[in-house]
Amino acid sequence: MEKAYQREFTGEKSGSLYVNCCGLSRTEPLHSFGPALKPHYLIHYIVSGRGRLQLGGKEYPLEQGYGFLIPPEELAFYQADEADPWTYVWVGFYGSLAQDVLNSMGLSLTSPVFKTDKGKEIYQSVKDMLEHNTFGVSNELRRNGQLQLFLSLIAESAPVEERGEDDKADTYVKRAVAFIVGNYCNPIKITDVADYVCINRSYLYTLFKKAMGMSPQQFLSVFRLTKAAELLQVTALPVESIALSCGYTDPLVFSKAFRQLKQMSPSAYRKEMQKGETRKNQEYLKQIEDFINQVNKING
Repeated sequence: MEKAYQREFTGEKSGSLYVNCCGLSRTEPLHSFGPALKPHYLIHYIVSGRGRLQLGGKEYPLEQGYGFLIPPEELAFYQADEADPWTYVWVGFYGSLAQDVLNSMGLSLTSPVFKTDKGKEIYQSVKDMLEHNTFGVSNELRRNGQLQLFLSLIAESAPVEERGEDDKADTYVKRAVAFIVGNYCNPIKITDVADYVCINRSYLYTLFKKAMGMSPQQFLSVFRLTKAAELLQVTALPVESIALSCGYTDPLVFSKAFRQLKQMSPSAYRKEMQKGETRKNQEYLKQIEDFINQVNKING
C-alpha cells in the first residue's frame, strides 16, 4: 500500500519547461512501481527511508538525501525497503528545453542518480506546486516557476559528467556566444560575459581567439554591427534607434564603429542597399549571412 497525495495537470502541453504532475508518497514496506514507463521526465527525491531503483539495466540502492531521474519511455522499476520504506516527492515534467537542462545537470539514463542537501527546499517547492493545483494562468505560471526552482536546487549539487579540456573550452565558448546573442542589444561588457560563464576574462579571450579567430570584444562588436546592417537594410528606423537597438548608447560611437567595419557610414550603407541588387550589395549581404551562419554553427 501507498499513501500518496498527487496532482496531474491537463493544461496546454507546450513550452520550454512545464509540469505534468507532482506528488508526495509515504510507502509501505516493499511497495513497488513498475516495470513501467512514463511519457514525460520524472524526478523523485527521497525525503526519508530507503529503496532501490532499476533502470537501464542497472540497480541503484537509494536512501534519504538522494534522488533519481526516469527519462520518458524508459522502463523503470523502483521499490521501497522492507525495514525502512521511503517517503518521497516527485515531479513529472516535459518541454523543449527539458533534455538540454538535464544534460547540463549531468542527469541522464546512464547517470540518473543525484544527492543533495537541499531536501527542505525541494520539499517546499513540490508542496507549493501541490497547493496551487487548480486550472488557471496564475497557478500554471506558479507551478512552472516552481519547476525551475526545483531543478535549480538539484543542479546545485547534481553530478556533472567529466569532460576533457577541449570539451570544456567548447562549452565555455558556446555559452559565451549564446549570452552575447541574447544580450547584444543591452550595454553589456566582456566582463559580464566572463562572469556569466564563470571564467576570467583573459581565459575567455584565449578561448575565443582559438575558436573564432577574434577576441570576445571583436566578436561582440562584429555581431552588433552585423545586426545593425540588417536593420539598416530592412527597416526605415533612424540611425539613432538602430544604435540603441544594437547596444550602443552613443550614436557617434556606433557610427564610428560601423564605418571602421564597413568603410562607410550607416546612412551611406543604407543608401547603397537601396540601390538594388548590385555586386557590392550582394557582397555585403553575403558577409552578413556568413557571419550569422558562423554564429549559429558555434551556438548550435
